[in-house]
Amino acid sequence: MPLFDLPLAQLRSYSSDVTPPGDLREFWDSTLEEARAFPLAATFEPVENYLSVIDTFDVTFAGYGGASVKGWLHLPAHRETGGALPVVVQYVGYSGGRGLVNQDTRWAQAGYAHFIMDTRGQGYGGTLGETPDPHPSAGDVAHAGLMTRGIGTREDYYYRRVSVDAFRAVEAAQSHPAVDPDRVVLAGVSQGGGIVVAVAGLAAGKLDGVMAALPDVPFLQDFPRAIDITPRGPYPEIAQFLARHRDRYDAMLGVLRYFDGVNLARWATAPALYSAAQMDDICPPSTVFASFNAYGTGSGSSPAAGTAKEIEVYRFNNHEGGQEHQWIRQLLFLRKILG
Repeated sequence: MPLFDLPLAQLRSYSSDVTPPGDLREFWDSTLEEARAFPLAATFEPVENYLSVIDTFDVTFAGYGGASVKGWLHLPAHRETGGALPVVVQYVGYSGGRGLVNQDTRWAQAGYAHFIMDTRGQGYGGTLGETPDPHPSAGDVAHAGLMTRGIGTREDYYYRRVSVDAFRAVEAAQSHPAVDPDRVVLAGVSQGGGIVVAVAGLAAGKLDGVMAALPDVPFLQDFPRAIDITPRGPYPEIAQFLARHRDRYDAMLGVLRYFDGVNLARWATAPALYSAAQMDDICPPSTVFASFNAYGTGSGSSPAAGTAKEIEVYRFNNHEGGQEHQWIRQLLFLRKILG
């Protein structure tokens, strides 16, 4: 894959044309208030994972609309009695779910509590999932996939529900006695990285304890540019929908502005380590840099006081990004943040 996007020097200064709706804050404030009206009701059932060094719990908690969302909590088996661990809350990529009971325990292997959220309505590709999406999405037409599900209104759009689930997943993780609620890390790749950006923004002023964000090659950033230039899914789901519904482009962009990571990233205050891949034709590097450059800027164009952020760039990689190299980079980053 050639370098099809902007040169690195331009990426470092690239600013998206996406602007926040005037009522963005009010929309999300009311959305989270509605979500918190339902009891979190987080439960942690110990399960056999066939591993001698990791303890695993089957998690259920109330997400959007009070619907049950599944997850895993992995803990080091030989942790200090009575001690509380920093927790990495992980969100998964598009079409994936929480996976099998021992499929991904890497953060627990590194000594952290590791909470993996199942993504509602997914788990049909990649890793398995067990959380349905019961919302009717107002009966609107949609393209195959999830990108246009409920796109007719901001209230019914699919990623409103996912973002609420992800926000409440942090609260669920914080409720476990083995977790230090004041040391929360958000992590994810692709769709998971986009969810990290959203939760980092939504958490500011709403959720204590989020100390770091690790969005890898994040999806759901800079929708207008992504729709125009991305050759491989899932963004093309939107373009294919619009190829048939030619009169809905402006209205659709109006809805997507409420969920664009570029807008939500501005609110974030937790230190962040991003990654981008210059040959990425699923989450193009310009869309990632649009988010990174906006991250922590508030309503201005420079980072808010105390908002540290870094980005690792993998010049010759596609959507796989840095993989094991980036994980080592993340471990070192968290050592600095968490001590």
